[in-house]
Amino acid sequence: MVPEMSDHSGTSSLSEDSSRRPLSRRQVFERRQKRRSLLIALASSLAVIGLLVVLIPLTPGWYKVKRSFFNGPILDETFPALLRAFVKDIQIFLWCAPCILVLGMLLAICRNVRSPLLFPLRLFAAAYTDIFRGIPVILTILLIGFGIPGLGMDRPWNSPYLWGSVALILAYSSYVSEVFRAGIESIHESQRAGARSLGLSTSQTLRHIIIPQAIRRVIPPLMNDFVSLQKDVALISLIGPIEILRQAGIDKSKYANFTPYVGAAIIFLLLTIPETRFVDHLMSRERRRTSGTAVR
Repeated sequence: MVPEMSDHSGTSSLSEDSSRRPLSRRQVFERRQKRRSLLIALASSLAVIGLLVVLIPLTPGWYKVKRSFFNGPILDETFPALLRAFVKDIQIFLWCAPCILVLGMLLAICRNVRSPLLFPLRLFAAAYTDIFRGIPVILTILLIGFGIPGLGMDRPWNSPYLWGSVALILAYSSYVSEVFRAGIESIHESQRAGARSLGLSTSQTLRHIIIPQAIRRVIPPLMNDFVSLQKDVALISLIGPIEILRQAGIDKSKYANFTPYVGAAIIFLLLTIPETRFVDHLMSRERRRTSGTAVR
């Protein structure tokens, strides 16, 4: 008995035929232009980098700058301690981020309430956003980090880690709330009208119709705020905690050299550059989706 032939061979032959199909003139032209643009960008970038590599060492003070900021032995000796201190930055970021998301969303919802009875909530959210967006983050950290422990509370309620984190949450939730509010207000009014015609209440419309769409739209700008948060965690060092910035300052004083600061900058770049590229990917994907060219 002869076994039946599988349909997979026919499917694969069809896909091979489609892949062998000759490209149109437009596709050939676009590929050629893309390849040409990439080559020009690569050549210009290499030229600029080459000029910098050649010209910077020719400046009169380069030797002193190299010795003070790019000292290899000092970087090798201090880099492990900087990495250990950076773990504290990541921990602070990880417990601040969920609180910022929750508080930011609550503020955004309060800013968008339409019932006259709930107008005090809307007024409070607007005042909160105006205050904490108007005060620099570093000043918020100093005021809360030194002011609250000054009340004389016992441990752990006078911890600089606690109040530094609270300051970051208060400051960044005001920025995140505006991102969420922009996403909520970008949803067309017909969505609310359609939900009302289906018998949904205002809270059900927000929970099931408006907020899910708004969150999907604001993910790229939201990620930008969290990239900034990752860097601003270092500001907590101003009120005492030994995280990467404070550790770099300690090592700078120990060796009378600024290389530890360069090491701290390298560690931040190793984290923030991939995050930034991921944000760019999300933004381009959202742009393709909204323009109707996303590949399913």
